[in-house]
Amino acid sequence: MNSQALSIKKLDHNFGALKALDNINLSLKQGDYSILLGLNGAGKTTLFSLITRLYDNQTGSIKIFSHNIKKNSSKALANIGVVFQQPTIDLDLTVEQNLHYHASLHGMRKKVALNNALTELKRQNMQNIFKKKVRELSGGQKRRVEIVRALMHNPKLLLLDEPTVGVDIESRKLIVKHVKNLCAEKKIAVLWATHLIDEVDQEGNLVILHKGKVLANDTVKNILKNKKIKNVSNAFDYFTKN
Repeated sequence: MNSQALSIKKLDHNFGALKALDNINLSLKQGDYSILLGLNGAGKTTLFSLITRLYDNQTGSIKIFSHNIKKNSSKALANIGVVFQQPTIDLDLTVEQNLHYHASLHGMRKKVALNNALTELKRQNMQNIFKKKVRELSGGQKRRVEIVRALMHNPKLLLLDEPTVGVDIESRKLIVKHVKNLCAEKKIAVLWATHLIDEVDQEGNLVILHKGKVLANDTVKNILKNKKIKNVSNAFDYFTKN
């Protein structure tokens, strides 16, 4: 499989007269852990909507493992797992029922799908919630179930849109740790959208998106070194206020 997990070139998107995204160029390799950092309204969710084909890209190109999402969308999207900003699991179903329903949409056999789900739950020490109704879970558990669901079909690119919003500090730490382990162990490429500066991994990649434009795109270390800046907070201010 091509090591280039995601390739975005010259991507624009407008909502009427509003330019939501302006000449976006972005790429991820297998195993990359990249934070997409931007304020609310910066264009993060719009970008995710274009990558996942919820919106049709008007200009530019988006490729997932060399598959153009407009010309070969089925193969491109088969490589993606997504956790959207708004929860999308059914509160009145059990965890098992939610995961089985999702698997059926992907055409997965029940036994294979549920084995994959249990494996991911065990990785997070959450196998005891398998038979519980989702509404009985904590906010952090619900988000982690959504991550499990996104991984059931073994995608090679994981998109996370504000995955820790509304969860407690301990759950945030567990989610971050689990996703970073996925990058290291399974070589999954991760694009994690957030407005929280403290979620930026000092060892990872950072993309600063502001008012629809990519203002910085490099490793955190290179961004700080090249601009002689002490920390990510100062770097964000430097790029967005100058």
